[in-house]
Amino acid sequence: MAYVTHAQAGSQSRTENPKALWSSLTSRFIAYRNYRRTLSELRTLSARELSDLGLNRSMLKRVAMEAAYDA
Repeated sequence: MAYVTHAQAGSQSRTENPKALWSSLTSRFIAYRNYRRTLSELRTLSARELSDLGLNRSMLKRVAMEAAYDA
């Protein structure tokens, strides 16, 4: 049989606090939009321009991810 030895009160998850949930969703959407915009702009560059930047096509998603999410 299990017993509760410690119960923590007062902590709210993001789903219980509408402002925190909205803020989280907004920041995630902005980051995703920045990722898509960066990726789109990188994809418009020619192979020569990418080479000048030290990039190749296989690196574009990672570079856009790092730019948008600071990963």
